[in-house]
Amino acid sequence: MAKIGEKFSVLNSQRRDPRTRMYVTPQKVLMTQGDVSNVASLLRDKPNQITLEGTLEDTCVLRNAPDSPHAAVLLDFGIEFSGSVRLFTWGVRSSGKDRADVLVRTGESAMEALTTLGEKNALNDHAIRDRVLNLGRISETETTETGFRFLYIELLDEEAEIEFQATQGVCKFLDLDYIGTFESDNAKLNQIWNTAAYTTHMNMQEYLLDGIKRDRLVWGGDLHVEMHTIMAVFGEVDIVSRSLDLLRNTTPTGNWINGISTYSLWWILEHYDWYRHYGDRNYLNEQRTYMRFLLESLLTYVDENGKEILPEWRFLDWPNSDNPEAIHAGLQALMVMALERGGELMEILEEHEIAVRCKSTSEKMRACKASPNGSKTAAAFLALSGMEDAKAMNKIIAQGGAKKFSAFSSLYLLTAMAEAGNIDGAIKCLLDYYGGMLDMGATTFWEDFSVDWTKNAARIDEITPNGKEDIHGDFGEYCYKNFRRSLCHGWSSGPCPWISKYILGVEVLSPRVVRVVPNLGKLKRVQGSYPTPYGPIRVAHSLREDGTVGSQIIAPSELTVIRK
Repeated sequence: MAKIGEKFSVLNSQRRDPRTRMYVTPQKVLMTQGDVSNVASLLRDKPNQITLEGTLEDTCVLRNAPDSPHAAVLLDFGIEFSGSVRLFTWGVRSSGKDRADVLVRTGESAMEALTTLGEKNALNDHAIRDRVLNLGRISETETTETGFRFLYIELLDEEAEIEFQATQGVCKFLDLDYIGTFESDNAKLNQIWNTAAYTTHMNMQEYLLDGIKRDRLVWGGDLHVEMHTIMAVFGEVDIVSRSLDLLRNTTPTGNWINGISTYSLWWILEHYDWYRHYGDRNYLNEQRTYMRFLLESLLTYVDENGKEILPEWRFLDWPNSDNPEAIHAGLQALMVMALERGGELMEILEEHEIAVRCKSTSEKMRACKASPNGSKTAAAFLALSGMEDAKAMNKIIAQGGAKKFSAFSSLYLLTAMAEAGNIDGAIKCLLDYYGGMLDMGATTFWEDFSVDWTKNAARIDEITPNGKEDIHGDFGEYCYKNFRRSLCHGWSSGPCPWISKYILGVEVLSPRVVRVVPNLGKLKRVQGSYPTPYGPIRVAHSLREDGTVGSQIIAPSELTVIRK
């Protein structure tokens, strides 16, 4: 039997959307305004099709009359997701017409969904959140894609009535099994792991995006954290290689990935970690020419003293944008790691000459000292590169606990603390920082966050009362001020791979070798699984009365498990 692409060549099956659609029913009505009746009907599951049959009991009616507030409703779907909205319109009456204009606004917070375009940096950047739709009777209308949890609908025609048979969210996602798991006796820690995993999952669209509302782009730096989350949860998924290849193919040699020199460094580090996990020599070989050219270019950005002299845009992370000394320290450390690991990959590909040059240059760079200048992020990279002692850098990172943490850098901050032996301190920072977002109603983790923002703030799932601050609309810096700030950003998913590696204790050394060394801290029990090319490794650890840890490990026969 012929497939559709064989019968109609224009319908090329290679252009197929790899995602699944799942329909979501609103869970709660947060507000109504004006003349709205039977709004509870929108909370009932309905068929995925408009029908001719309808009654007042089955429909939510919005009515506008002269000199009265516009009828409107604010709905909460209960969880943030990537996708669109479907509106099932049964009847419309508007000044003798059977059509009416309706404002449809999505929001990652309740207050964003209530805020007019242009106020508090509420924008239609990258994805449309605020649109006017002209709706007709017995019709189904779908919006464009964005990231959201809340939906505001307002009837605009002055003398009109509109009957909604249903409103649905359309969640678009890759339908993947959660192979990696984590559970402990700390419910908040479990919620953090699951939320971090889900955050990256929502950003796994046709490519690996940074955020589902903003920017909806593939960014080379963000991808490193997201990739580690994917390896800890889903295993070897081709969205990673597709996204890495997109960055390579859309960045001609001689240019920086995403226009940022450090993002080209991250691209090398990503290939190193991906190869270490899965050992795909053929895929690595596809990077040979581009990676060699990139490494040769990077070598020209090291001066005679071993100091990096990378050009603009010199990006470390947003919180350090005004700290050039910290930026240099972070870039120095990233260059050391990129040249060392890029050189190892070149050696595997038998590109010996460039491999030797990378190694000698990285060694010279190690001797060139750089100060973190109080920056937690720079201190973390100096520790992870081996340029500074982890215990010394931990004093900087641990100062003030979760204060001045960075969502993007949290994976590296926590890792540096763990390498310094400060597991308890890292878990405390994790619970305070990411738990702080959960306490504010988060169902996905945010582009950035400060624990100081929560002092007098309302949750994202409530209308901000007088005397309180709006945790979404009143905070943010740099490119993420107010409502422009993304509340589902993949680079904030670092707790997931960190917990899997340092608490659950599973570290992949090569495709066939896994080390299992748990660090329970003050936890009493942990258990979970981690994907490998041969199936998941499953572990369970519990604290004995004498303070030692008992472990059970079930691993595929192809794996060698090291326990030290």
